[in-house]
Amino acid sequence: MLNVQTRPAGAEDVEAIATFQCHLASESEAITLDPATVRKGVSALIEDANKGRYMLAEVDGQTVACMMILREWSDWRNGEVWWIHSLYVLPEFRRRGVLRAMYGHLKAVVQADQSLRGLRLYVEKDNCVAMAAYESLGMDGEHYKLYEWMAR
Repeated sequence: MLNVQTRPAGAEDVEAIATFQCHLASESEAITLDPATVRKGVSALIEDANKGRYMLAEVDGQTVACMMILREWSDWRNGEVWWIHSLYVLPEFRRRGVLRAMYGHLKAVVQADQSLRGLRLYVEKDNCVAMAAYESLGMDGEHYKLYEWMAR
């Protein structure tokens, strides 16, 4: 098990996060993203906390993973649910406890804050490796099915 440290991302992390997101799109969905557009998108989120935030994982001072956290208000639960998005772990650090450390940190924050209700994420329907990883953390995919429409 690695000694994983988690921290919020700042403006100095834009390039690393944008690079991770380009790798994520390529690896998970065989999509090539425009790096300049991704950098602008990452910067926009970091500059405006209302859009969300990024959390990074570091091992020995090296940034090895990132995830975006978005807020959803749940009127049913009278509290926030945090959505995990854009999760990427460098290949050489996978299956070494990085995701477990990041998820554990978020879960502890949710459990300690009475205004937070839980964590959610979605996964590409054929990404069995990711699904197994999330299930090993105690998450389940049995409750909802995601539908979407995207204009672009």
